[in-house]
Amino acid sequence: MSSVLLYISDGLFSSTGLSQTDKVHQTPTAILKGPEDKVNLSCSHTVSNYNMILWYQQSAQNTGLKLIGYMRYTSPTVEDSFKGRFDVSGDAAANKMAYLHFPKVPEAEDSAVYFCAASEAQCFTIPSLLYKNPL
Repeated sequence: MSSVLLYISDGLFSSTGLSQTDKVHQTPTAILKGPEDKVNLSCSHTVSNYNMILWYQQSAQNTGLKLIGYMRYTSPTVEDSFKGRFDVSGDAAANKMAYLHFPKVPEAEDSAVYFCAASEAQCFTIPSLLYKNPL
């Protein structure tokens, strides 16, 4: 198995759709992993009324963003198409940390750009319906 290159990008999406990248932080910024290496990405933000962190994947084969999963407060959700390949954990509150884990060794298909975004969770909103992965 060859090495996998993961690029990480971050952005903060507000209800106005504006990016506020100075208020969201994702680490590390780039990773080159070998066949036996595990991967963990972290994301935090500083917006006091935002309580949701979403993780997206953008692959070279599909330039659209695919929702991997999200943390709403301390409740994790992983989209069905990513279950078993990724886990999310942590706390989506301001100045806390949320994580994207690759529980299995990343494969070539996992070479992609990964985005974390923060948002205000709406009690009437179901994120997986709003940000559903394309078929």
